[in-house]
Amino acid sequence: MSIPVRGFRPRHPADVVGDIQPNEFRGLKVTFVNMPLRETAKPHVPPEGPLILAAILRLYGAIPTIIDLNAYRICDEEAGRQGLVNGRHLTFEEAEDLLRLHFNQQGEQDIVAFSGMITTLRWQEKVAKMIRRLQPDCFLVTGNGLATELKAGLFNWMPELDAIAHSEGDDVMIVMARDVKRIKELGMERAARSGNLSPYYTGEMGGRHRFLYAGDRPKNLDAVPFGALDLLESDPYGRNLLEIYITNPVWGLAANNSSATAFTMERSLTTVSSRGCPYACAFCYRGAQGERNYGMRSVNHIARQIREFMDRYNIDFVGFPDDNFAISKPRCADFPRVFAEYGIRIRWGTHTRLDEADQRIIPMSESGCIYIGFGAESASAHVLGLMNKGGFILKNGLTPMRVRGREWQFPTTMINGIRNCRDVGIHANCTWIMAYPGETLEDLKTSVAFILWQEELMTEGLIPGTPEYEMAKATVNRKMFTATSYPGTAMFSDPAARALLSQNFGVSFDASGEPICDEAFHHYVVELDDATKVLHNKDGEPLNFGAMPMDQFLEAREYVDRGEIERILEM
Repeated sequence: MSIPVRGFRPRHPADVVGDIQPNEFRGLKVTFVNMPLRETAKPHVPPEGPLILAAILRLYGAIPTIIDLNAYRICDEEAGRQGLVNGRHLTFEEAEDLLRLHFNQQGEQDIVAFSGMITTLRWQEKVAKMIRRLQPDCFLVTGNGLATELKAGLFNWMPELDAIAHSEGDDVMIVMARDVKRIKELGMERAARSGNLSPYYTGEMGGRHRFLYAGDRPKNLDAVPFGALDLLESDPYGRNLLEIYITNPVWGLAANNSSATAFTMERSLTTVSSRGCPYACAFCYRGAQGERNYGMRSVNHIARQIREFMDRYNIDFVGFPDDNFAISKPRCADFPRVFAEYGIRIRWGTHTRLDEADQRIIPMSESGCIYIGFGAESASAHVLGLMNKGGFILKNGLTPMRVRGREWQFPTTMINGIRNCRDVGIHANCTWIMAYPGETLEDLKTSVAFILWQEELMTEGLIPGTPEYEMAKATVNRKMFTATSYPGTAMFSDPAARALLSQNFGVSFDASGEPICDEAFHHYVVELDDATKVLHNKDGEPLNFGAMPMDQFLEAREYVDRGEIERILEM
């Protein structure tokens, strides 16, 4: 899948940076373009990654700006025709108009940098062409999740790119800015011959000089500046995009993002408190937030930022959309004391694992945590093993529980995690995956039964049919994602998954097992344009990676979509 990388030497980018002066990038103009995500959901998480990079560049005199294409949801007749109650994305034409106005206001840009997950390939390809029309001489780079999963293979699909920056970009951004400064001073040809470009310069490919930047974890996360949120306070039309993010709830029924809560929020913001995840769930790719290299910010660093959020933006809720917040027990224990020192009394929520919902959630609750999102994914011991989640979730064995007249075997760790959260006043929201490779109908029924058990737990002592009962029941997430095979995951290497990809999309693999970056693979990645999307096979049926026959899968999927998951138990 990769392109040969001539001259590349793997080094930590901070070592490549070396000494840097306060005004080294004085006047360098950089536009970050954040790509659209999940159209059905409101924009609720500001693009912290690009905003942190913008804050870093400011330290050295650069002039960063941002075009956040994800912040827009247009409520018009077209959105109504598509059934998009929260509004639609900009069209490609509207996006180009926005970019044109931005560049007319900000002038010629030295760097234009894309940020987006693998679901944004279609948008990145379109916008890359727009940038070359509007800013033909800029240094064009893509980073974040898409770049980290596909790396140099993206040069095949976006020949307009000068560079790809994979993994974490905090130090890489400085190296890149220095390269661009040298190119401006010498011209590309002389800069290439000078030997003064960074080791990430790879030579000419396809008629352009290319760079492949390899990011790494900053050596001290507490030294990384807070994201430059002020860049969102006015777009080229004068609209305050930051207020859109603040007034859209991070989680809850109104967010339409597979979270369900018993509480609401008026003004919320998010920030990532830790990066990476040391675990290796087979369906998950962690490239966008540090891969498997886990690192944390200190509670003091977090508290300073939350205090600033409260003072500047009058927020009433903070979300930490970490891959795994609660790995460190000592850090969890520090929150009550440090938040008290900063005078922080605010509700907050995050994500972690059910096996971590033990004593550590007590201090989390004491410091204001009222929500934890858990990637439960399945309640079947068999499927959890296939997902590489069994080692932790199944370590305490199984507990028999009676649901809807039948006894089920649920992971004890999952039961305890949900109960522990309830006991300390934290709302536990579980997300689920169906049709994972190897999942049978009986496995799916076990997950459904667990959801119904959680509903019984949440409505305990309430009278069925009353508003209180219905509200409590509604706080349990019944939605299920259909398993999707993302490049870079263990699931993508599963023989059964590969066979389906080859059969239905024509994806082929080289001798090392990597997908070949041809048009077939390109078509498949373009189809991954929404995490909630159900892919379809060559016959137009939903793509079923699981072990259920197609008729069972289609029936079960219909019950999930209609919110009638209990009917799956009758199949």
